[in-house]
Amino acid sequence: MSQATEIEDVYSAIEESSRLAGAPCARDKVVPILTAYGDALTDAGIVLSVSTGEHPPHELDYTITVPAQGPDPYAVAVEHGFVERTDHPSAGLLSDIRRHVPVSEHFIDGGVVTGFSKIYAHFPFDPLGVPRLAALPSMPGAVAQNADLFARHHLSEVAMIGIDYRRRTVNLYFAQLPDAFRETRNILSLQNEIGLPEPEGKLLEFARKSFRVYVTLGWDSPRIERICYAPAPVRGFDPTALPVPVDPDIEKFVRGSRRTYAGEPLVIAACKWTPDGAYLNLGPYTRLSPLMRKLLQNLTGQEV
Repeated sequence: MSQATEIEDVYSAIEESSRLAGAPCARDKVVPILTAYGDALTDAGIVLSVSTGEHPPHELDYTITVPAQGPDPYAVAVEHGFVERTDHPSAGLLSDIRRHVPVSEHFIDGGVVTGFSKIYAHFPFDPLGVPRLAALPSMPGAVAQNADLFARHHLSEVAMIGIDYRRRTVNLYFAQLPDAFRETRNILSLQNEIGLPEPEGKLLEFARKSFRVYVTLGWDSPRIERICYAPAPVRGFDPTALPVPVDPDIEKFVRGSRRTYAGEPLVIAACKWTPDGAYLNLGPYTRLSPLMRKLLQNLTGQEV
C-alpha cells in the first residue's frame, strides 16, 4: 500500500468513527498530521477516544504511535507548523527525556476538530523515578513540589510522559502500581490532598482497578490540575461495568469503529477527575503496533 493510500485509509477510519460518535470531523485538521507522520503509519498503533462528558461529543481524539528510531516527532511538529517555535521549557522537554531514558516509542495526539495537541515518550521497560524526572532541566517545578505527595501515595515509577504543547502542561503516567496504592483510604487521601472530590461507589471501585494513573501538571503552578485512573484495557465492551452512563452514540462508536485485528474490540476506559467532577475517556484500539500487541497480551493474558 502506498503512503498516500495508507493516509486515506487511516483518515477514512477516523472520519467513519467520528460519524458513529456524532462528532464533527475536519479533514484539514487531520490529513496534514497523518501526512507529516506518514512514514510510520504502516505499522502504527492507533487508538480513538471520546469523552462521556459531552453529549454529543465535541471532539474525537486519535493517538498514533511513532517509532523512537525515526525523526524527532517534536521537530516534525515544528517543521509542519503544528507547534510554534518557542523558548518555553516545553520545547526542550522531549529532548531532555530522550537523553535520559531509552524511549521505546512515541505517540502523537490529535483531535478531529482542534488538530495537533500532544507528543508522548513511552518507556515501559525503563521507568523513571520521580527524583530523576524532577531533575530534568525542562521539567515543570511542580514535579519536585509534589514529590512528597507522590511518595506518600505510592506513586513512584513513571513509564510515559505526555507533553501538551497547546495548553503547556505535562502528563506523568505512573505504572507498576503496588497494591497499597489501590487501597480505598489511599485513593481517598490522594483525592483530598489534590483538592478533588472523593470518588464513591462505582467510581471508587473503578479507580481501585487502576494499572496506570496519570496526573496533569503545568509550569506556572504547583497545583495538580487533573488526575486520571486507568484500568487495563479489556476485550469487548460492557457499559454496565463503567462507573458513569454511556450515551448510545458512544456505545455505537466503541462497538462499530473499524479495527484491523480479529475478535471483539480492545477498549480503554480512563476516569478523569477535575474540580468540576469526573468523566470518562473511552475508546477502542483501531490498530495495534508490535509493541502495543506485546504489552496488551501481557496485560490481558490473551492473544491479540
